[in-house]
Amino acid sequence: MHFTSEQRLDDGVLEQEFTLGEIPGILWTPGSASASTPAPLILLGPPPLGLRKVYPRLVARARRSAADGFATATIELPGSGGRPRWPAAEQAGADLRRALEAGEPVSDEVIDALILPLVDKAVPEWQAALDALLSLPEIGGPVGYSGGVISIGTRLAVVEPRISAAVLFAGSFVPRAMFEEARQVTIPLHVLLQWDDEGNDRQAALDLFDAFGSKEKTLHANMGGHTGVPQFAGDAAARFFTRHLK
Repeated sequence: MHFTSEQRLDDGVLEQEFTLGEIPGILWTPGSASASTPAPLILLGPPPLGLRKVYPRLVARARRSAADGFATATIELPGSGGRPRWPAAEQAGADLRRALEAGEPVSDEVIDALILPLVDKAVPEWQAALDALLSLPEIGGPVGYSGGVISIGTRLAVVEPRISAAVLFAGSFVPRAMFEEARQVTIPLHVLLQWDDEGNDRQAALDLFDAFGSKEKTLHANMGGHTGVPQFAGDAAARFFTRHLK
C-alpha cells in the first residue's frame, strides 16, 4: 500500500489516497481525540461508476462513520474510474441498458455476464486491501462492509471471516448463483431497499433477503428511487454498526 496524498477535512477527519498495486483507494480515519486507536474499520463498497463520480456520497458516509469512531476505506472496482477498460463488462452493461430502454426483461445471461466476473475480480482485491489496511497501526478490528454491489458484499460475507457485520444495498441485479451463496451467509445483516428503484428487480431483492442464512437480518425498505435513501435510513445503518463493531 502506497499513500499518494492526504488532507485534513474540516471536521478533523484525515483523508488519505493510496494505491494497492494498480488499484486506487481512499482511507478516512477519525480526527477526534476521543476516537479509539486502533479504530474499527468499515469497508465502503462503491457502485461501479468510478470513485471520483461518487466521491461526495462516499465522503459523507465516511465522515458520519468517523463521528462514530470508525475508520473507513474504499477501493476502485475493476473496470471503473481510471482503471483499465474491461470490454466484456462494457458489452454486458450495454446489453443491460438496451433491455431496460426497450422495456424488455433482463435475461439471466446478461445479469451473469455483468455481475459474476465483477464479483470474481473484486472480492480478492478487497481481501488484499483488507490485509494492507489491518497492517496499519491506526486500524484494528472488528471489520464491517457497507454498500456497493450487493453480490460483492454477499461473496465477501461468505469467504472473508474478518468481516463481522454488513450493511448491504439492494440496488443491483442479482445472478441466480448468488442465492446459493446467500444461504451460506451467517453474519448480522442490515439490508437497505429503495422500493421504487427503477433499475432494480424488487422481487429478486426480497428473495435474496429471504435466502440469507443469517440469524440476525433486518430489511429496511423505503419509498423512493435509487438515490433517494432517506437520512434516517443511514442513521439506522450507523446504529447497526455501532452495535456490532464496538
